[in-house]
Amino acid sequence: MQKVSKDMKIGELLRIDGGFAPILLEIGMHCLGCPSSQMETIEEACQVHSTSADALVDKLNAHLAALNA
Repeated sequence: MQKVSKDMKIGELLRIDGGFAPILLEIGMHCLGCPSSQMETIEEACQVHSTSADALVDKLNAHLAALNA
């Protein structure tokens, strides 16, 4: 099973599973379709949105685990 990490780009993450979008929107990342956001890492996006990259990665990996259960 693939795991999400802080150095993954937002575009890569959304290509893995579109179900990640609501999780990102929930924390204020409303620019998911913007070309520049596609090239940001999760860690960079979290810095911009003043949120914990570690907490977000945990939540994203929990989503992946639920899909693969």
